[in-house]
Amino acid sequence: MKRRSLRDYLFISLKGLAMGAADAVPGVSGGTIALVSGIYEELVETISSVNIGLFKLILKGKLKTFWTSVNGNFILALGAGVLVSYVSFMKLAKYLLEYHPVLIWSFFLGLIIASIWYMGKQIPKWNLSTILFLLLGVAIGYFLTTLPTAEANDQLVYFFFCAAIAICAMILPGISGTFILILLGGYSTLSTAVAEFDVKKLIVFVSGAIVGLLSFSKILKWLLHKYHVQTFAVLTGLIIGSINQVWPWKKVLQTKTFGDKTIVIDDMNVWPTAFEGDNQLILAIFLAAIGFSLIFILERVASKK
Repeated sequence: MKRRSLRDYLFISLKGLAMGAADAVPGVSGGTIALVSGIYEELVETISSVNIGLFKLILKGKLKTFWTSVNGNFILALGAGVLVSYVSFMKLAKYLLEYHPVLIWSFFLGLIIASIWYMGKQIPKWNLSTILFLLLGVAIGYFLTTLPTAEANDQLVYFFFCAAIAICAMILPGISGTFILILLGGYSTLSTAVAEFDVKKLIVFVSGAIVGLLSFSKILKWLLHKYHVQTFAVLTGLIIGSINQVWPWKKVLQTKTFGDKTIVIDDMNVWPTAFEGDNQLILAIFLAAIGFSLIFILERVASKK
């Protein structure tokens, strides 16, 4: 476990807040924030290192050794930021998406475009192989944004697997865990459980998330170690493909109501000039510039650390 000061952990919590806020918005990935802010590989390494053997240390009373082995301070600082931000920002995101969709999507569009530039810098040399992996990522990312939304399903076993799959997406740059949850029909169940503080469903969701996270992180760690450049090329492509989801100006084609929630299940991107209603173009460009600049700020802070 790295030696860090209280100030360092405060910065990690702030990065967690940014990750949670990003994950609360369908179409934006907290993994992108983790990558740009310089904690992505440590996050993957930390999660993948957790195994049953470590928990035996607790039974032996070696709590300090266990805490150090699981990089406990890092996980606590980051996890607290993600959890607080995700739960609180989910309601704000719902409000913004309902009443100011162009503005919030413009902000995240700028953030994602800057993330593509950042990801591209991580690949030392572009050749035919990396370009093909990039195109593979673009195809997967775009395909995911075109999938139809599943019917809402409140069954706990299904909700468990929804959590396991969605949490895998949350640590992948370019793939939104919340968007995957919507596609699987589990988003309305989660948002209702959070709003009503349904302990049973929240425990099921957290359990599924833990199982999915521990399993997938080991695969991701192996890919980053064995095929680092190719993995980054695919991740860059995933972010490019996700632009289809976050494009601010859309024409709604079909909606579906889940209880008191109405979710858009089919739409198409249009140019600002073809947008029905106020396209808010000047303010949208301004917010996109802020989102774009935020990535450079995160990168500057990460590089200094």
